[in-house]
Amino acid sequence: MRAVTVHDTVLSVVEMPTPAPGRGQVLLKVLRTGICGSDLHVRVEADGSADIAAEVGYPHFMRREHSVVMGHEFTGEIVSYGPGCRARWRAGSQVVTLPLLRVDGEVHMTGLSEAAPGGYAEYVLADEDALLPVPHGLDPDLAALTEPLAVARHAVRMGGLRRRDPAVVIGCGPIGLAVILMLKAAGVRHVVASDYSPGRRELARQCGADVVVDPATDSPWKRLGDRPGLVTSAPEYYGAGLEALHALRAVRLVPWRRVLRVAKRLGAGPRGPVVFECVGLPGVIEEIVSATPFLSTIVVVGVCMRPDTFRPTMAINKELQMRFSFCYDPADFDETLHMIARGRVDARRLITKVVGLDDVPAAFEDLAAGREAKVLIDPSLG
Repeated sequence: MRAVTVHDTVLSVVEMPTPAPGRGQVLLKVLRTGICGSDLHVRVEADGSADIAAEVGYPHFMRREHSVVMGHEFTGEIVSYGPGCRARWRAGSQVVTLPLLRVDGEVHMTGLSEAAPGGYAEYVLADEDALLPVPHGLDPDLAALTEPLAVARHAVRMGGLRRRDPAVVIGCGPIGLAVILMLKAAGVRHVVASDYSPGRRELARQCGADVVVDPATDSPWKRLGDRPGLVTSAPEYYGAGLEALHALRAVRLVPWRRVLRVAKRLGAGPRGPVVFECVGLPGVIEEIVSATPFLSTIVVVGVCMRPDTFRPTMAINKELQMRFSFCYDPADFDETLHMIARGRVDARRLITKVVGLDDVPAAFEDLAAGREAKVLIDPSLG
């Protein structure tokens, strides 16, 4: 079969044997595979990622000297089953899969390990237990977006937003755009999106962002509006407690303590926006910590491959919450697939190009330069 491998940062189209499914494995004919932003990063920063993965107990992450078929966002048709499978679906059935593969009793990350080649190929192996059938009639282009949209759904859930809470999305690449789609699907009423690229800003508008900002000329924080509960200075924050006491002590019928307890249970009082960092470059977290209003929740979704710093004292003074979102769970994945199938998210807006295997190296360059948003690979195009 034909596939695209990466070795020492170089992408090459090669011929290699079609894999044979092992125990519990299924051979899929690849219909579409998405190029993920993390693939772009890992291509040049593989060793740093592998070192971190080893520290958390996964020693099989790809390294620079390895030859790996990447691609963990894919949909395909079932070709054949390996031994020990239940053969739940007929050959020809279209499926998506969690990008995890059991090999000799160990779990490997599909497309990010030599032991589990990914979807930049005509065929790929999947774990039968990880398969989800694609709803009838769903376009493969859209089914292939299940994985990145599941990442976004998980991040939005981690943010704990209420519909009336403002959201800020920093970076409108594929994951930032997916976060916008999921925020609007969740009913969030005010989404501010920020990106330097005019093309990505236009895509953010199409994905439903209410306000789109070029950070070179405008500030996303100023576009949150004059919303009640937003606090932007220390005197305002610290003085709010005194003002509340002053007002409540004037009402003698109900003890002020009881009123404040009830108000807290109802979620009253100051509350900052939920900010999604979708860039993944050093310095962005510090920029957000410095600029965001008090009491903000920051969800870090962008994968920064290099060491980074921010000022904890600034975050402490503002009482910020920081959360780091990695991927998803099987429920997120399944729910996302059915959201796409039912049209709850208009995922087609993410796709800017579909290419064959021969065009993957050029697509990487276009993505790195910001000329494309989401590029899909169709191996049948050559």
